[in-house]
Amino acid sequence: MDLTRMTLVTVVAERLIAPQIARELRELGARGVTTTDVHGDGTRGVHASEWEGPNVKIETVVPDDIGEAILAHIAARYFAHHAVIVYRHAVDVVRSEKYG
Repeated sequence: MDLTRMTLVTVVAERLIAPQIARELRELGARGVTTTDVHGDGTRGVHASEWEGPNVKIETVVPDDIGEAILAHIAARYFAHHAVIVYRHAVDVVRSEKYG
């Protein structure tokens, strides 16, 4: 079985901005996204659901260079005014042609 090293990018964000983020990920080169409702609390000390409903987790698997561009974009566009986090992991995928 052939495996290819790629990047899994995960964005956790307010539900309100999730469609916009998903669209921007595609514009940056992601071929698809998976969106999941998530719950939790963080450094702000409150649950997101207390003001805007549950957060969403948006995940995409992309080549490393696109992953770098996504992290930079999310940080520049959203960190100052939204409850958003973004992180990445190296992953080994089968059928890498599906990811770009």
